[in-house]
Amino acid sequence: MKRLILAVWVALTTPWLGAQSLVGEPEFIRVQREHIASQRAEVMAVYQQEARACWQNFAVNACLSAARKNRRAALEPLRQQDLLLNAQERQWRTEQRSLRLEGKQPENRNPP
Repeated sequence: MKRLILAVWVALTTPWLGAQSLVGEPEFIRVQREHIASQRAEVMAVYQQEARACWQNFAVNACLSAARKNRRAALEPLRQQDLLLNAQERQWRTEQRSLRLEGKQPENRNPP
């Protein structure tokens, strides 16, 4: 349980991605995705430990339900960060596509 609380605390105290203006760097996006994936793996490991411990209790279903609730609570901030990264990646791809299209435009746009 302490690990779950720690995982939630880490997820909530991670600098919010919207405050950073590093949209044009795909390396930044890749690093953030790896960080989110590692946090997600940690949350899932904690959930699996909790679920395994539930089978030792008398009220297994209630314990499993609580473990799932904790897992969802811990994964929600990671999901929000992932959605924000998706938006940043879409914006970066749009910018790159615009730059490619501008490069294909002829220099002399005025008709003769």
